[in-house]
Amino acid sequence: MQPLTGKELEYIADSMSNEDLLVKQGVVALTHVHNPAVQQLFLQLVKQNQQHYQQLLNTLEQHASLAPKMQ
Repeated sequence: MQPLTGKELEYIADSMSNEDLLVKQGVVALTHVHNPAVQQLFLQLVKQNQQHYQQLLNTLEQHASLAPKMQ
């Protein structure tokens, strides 16, 4: 496994930020929707975005040991 490039790290950070925003928006939507079917949809979307965020975080953690050490 090779270390991530700076551009790749930026892309992952942006993606994590986007996933976090989608989770927050989904939670807000859940509080405003009263239709159980729509609530279930938003709940699934929130869980999916949380999983994406966690996968991105895991990728960063796996590559942390390959990153150059700061002095």
